[in-house]
Amino acid sequence: PIPDKGRILTGLSRFWFDRMADIVPNHLLGTDPGALPTDFTDEAGRRELRGRMMLCRRATVLPVEVIVRGYVAGSGWKDYQKTGAICGIDLQAGLRESDRLPEPIFTPSTKEEVGHDQNIGFDAMVDLVGGSVAEQVRDVALRLYERGAEIAEDAGILLADTKFELGTALDTGELMLI
Repeated sequence: PIPDKGRILTGLSRFWFDRMADIVPNHLLGTDPGALPTDFTDEAGRRELRGRMMLCRRATVLPVEVIVRGYVAGSGWKDYQKTGAICGIDLQAGLRESDRLPEPIFTPSTKEEVGHDQNIGFDAMVDLVGGSVAEQVRDVALRLYERGAEIAEDAGILLADTKFELGTALDTGELMLI
C-alpha cells in the first residue's frame, strides 16, 4: 500500500487541472469536504476526506483514448521499426529509439471493454465522435501535451507520451478535461 495514496492522487490531479485550465475547462468544482451536504458525512468523515476527494461536474466520457506522443518510445518504437510510422503517421527515416519527434503527434485509440485498446486513425475517430469534436480534441490534446512537456522538462523530466481523458459536460456539452 502507498501511504496517503488518495491525497497524492488528488494533489496531482489538482496540480494539472490548475495548470491546464486556460487551455480547456475541466470537471473539477472543488476539493473542500465542507462543501458536501451536511447529511453526507459528519465532521470526522469530512476530516478524513480532506485532501482525498474532488467534487466534479458530471460528464460523458468520450469513447476514445486521447494520446499524444513526443518521442519514439514504447509501442510507438515497435510500430516505427516495423512500418516507419507510428499509428499510421509516416515519420522520417533513421529515427532511433527514444528520439524526440520533430513535433508531437496525436494518436487516438479505442477504449476496449476487454483486451487491448486498438490504435485508430483520425478518420476513425471522426466516425466515433464527429468531425468538429475530433478536431477540437486533437487540437486541445496537442496543446495540453506541449504545456505538460514544458512543465515536466523544467523539473528535469521528459514526457515521452501521455493519455488524456476528455469528455463533455452533461449540462452544456462543453469539452472538458476529466
